[in-house]
Amino acid sequence: MIKFNQHCFKGQAKTVHILEGILICVLFFSSCVVTPVVSTPIDDTVKPDSTPLLINNSYILFSPMLSTTTYLINQDTTVIHRWESNYIPRCSVYLLEDGSILRPAYVSANPVFICGGVGGGVEIIDWYSQVLWQFEYTTSNYCLHHDVEILPNGNILMIAWERKSASEAIAAGRNPDLLAFGELWPDHIIEVQPTGQEGGTIVWEWHIWDHLIQDYDPIRPNYGVVSDHPELINLNYGDADADWNHVNSIDYNEKLDQILLSVHDFGEIWVIDHSTTTTEAAGHSGGLYGRGGDILYRWGNPQAYRAGTPAQQQFYSQHDAQWIPEDYPGAGHILVFNNGLFRPDGWYSSVDEIVPPIDSTGNYFLTPGEAYEPTAPFWKYTAQNPQDFYAGFTSGCQRLPDGNTLICDGPAGRLFEVTPEKVIVWEYTNPYPYPLNNGLFTVRFYEIEEQSTEPDLDCEGSLSWTNIKTGETVEGNFTIKNIGGSNSLLDWEISVYPSWGTWSFTKREGYNLTPNAGSIIIDVTVIAPNERNTEFFGEIRIQNIADTDDFDVVPVYLRTPKYNNIILQNVYICSLQLASRYPIFRVLLPFFI
Repeated sequence: MIKFNQHCFKGQAKTVHILEGILICVLFFSSCVVTPVVSTPIDDTVKPDSTPLLINNSYILFSPMLSTTTYLINQDTTVIHRWESNYIPRCSVYLLEDGSILRPAYVSANPVFICGGVGGGVEIIDWYSQVLWQFEYTTSNYCLHHDVEILPNGNILMIAWERKSASEAIAAGRNPDLLAFGELWPDHIIEVQPTGQEGGTIVWEWHIWDHLIQDYDPIRPNYGVVSDHPELINLNYGDADADWNHVNSIDYNEKLDQILLSVHDFGEIWVIDHSTTTTEAAGHSGGLYGRGGDILYRWGNPQAYRAGTPAQQQFYSQHDAQWIPEDYPGAGHILVFNNGLFRPDGWYSSVDEIVPPIDSTGNYFLTPGEAYEPTAPFWKYTAQNPQDFYAGFTSGCQRLPDGNTLICDGPAGRLFEVTPEKVIVWEYTNPYPYPLNNGLFTVRFYEIEEQSTEPDLDCEGSLSWTNIKTGETVEGNFTIKNIGGSNSLLDWEISVYPSWGTWSFTKREGYNLTPNAGSIIIDVTVIAPNERNTEFFGEIRIQNIADTDDFDVVPVYLRTPKYNNIILQNVYICSLQLASRYPIFRVLLPFFI
């Protein structure tokens, strides 16, 4: 079983979506309705120059933007495993504890939502590239995009657009001049409980559309003073693009039961309450923090809620917002890849660490009429000459357990690790699927604490038959499973079984049994021995072919009666019962039987 310290390192999609939008258009028109599949040449001889990662037992997971293959590399940048899919990623990827991966997928071309990050589906793929579960959420009215987040209970948070017509937007108070495409795509979040191998149940949802304010149309019920309501979303902030918010990452804090969103086109991060019901999430009260689905905290661009000037804007087309995990340096802080597109002092990228103004109860401090603190990042990485490092879209970052920070330059397919003093100590350039087509969207770091590739045989069941006539055929079964490492293969055989009776098995041996396969049933058929009034004991021994010390046994018991004739059997049984109750029959019994 893989054991690791995990925190999502989410390199997400962009803000000004020009390059990725062009890519999606190309895919759409070239595929028509056919799912695009980009083959990846497999060449293990490709190994870019690099310095070994400083942390032992460290692994990095990534899925190139235009490849159906996901890679896991070790500290020496050697590819140690691949997962294959039928779809290119859209866009993040996560390693689960059983060795499977969770990934959004571009399942089909959506004729409405043609934009960077569009996907429509989510899948879980096991260590052997078999699809364990898949889910689609894509129509002309809604579509998944960018990122997902798995919760401790196994449910999955997903980001999606929902389509609003021009009339719906205007009725909500949208300025018609801000409807260049004749419609609007506000984002919403769904929580899906997987069911079976395909599909799931939406058990919770949150919609931006339920938390609007505007000061354009005074006859609408959400008309108000924007600066007085930082908990609400200004319907007329931003440009006229249909993709109005472009949420591109989602993270979850179990301790706080809060969700963190990166809202690309607002230049902000938002925190919302997950403890609400769906009904509460649509309103302004309820939940652990008493504010329903309203924004609990926002940071990066106070202009979005009329509490600041352009000089106070901090984020520019940011991606990959995440809480730093417990027990990591900076725990509880928020780390963000700040792409820097249209940054006033020059187009350059940075990684920004901020300390949110939160108290011990999970509430955020705000002085009325002012912008949320802090006034500046707690820590920031830039190149020594800032313009030397610029990644205008995708990209991400992640705090490592030793305090270093892993950074992903998405467009260049470049990863590098920096110390708190901003010294680069490790670099890697992705060569897949081709060196000139190696863009990345998400990267994950995992510190493997224990990884076993050894199988472990386990059997359950026993076989017991009583009062079986000689020569009679009886049946039973037991199970075999592999409880070893998540990527182990078990070859097994039945090496011993009783010498009495005539035995047959549906299978006497098996190969390549994986833990994910679960238990397999072995049916047993036995022809009872000819000896009457006899108890037979024994065992079936099942062993690991590669390791005979790894075995398990199934106990066996069979008893034949003294007589095969049913009448005599009943007389015999009745006599035994009488003898047990009346002592005189114990003396007379030998004369009658």
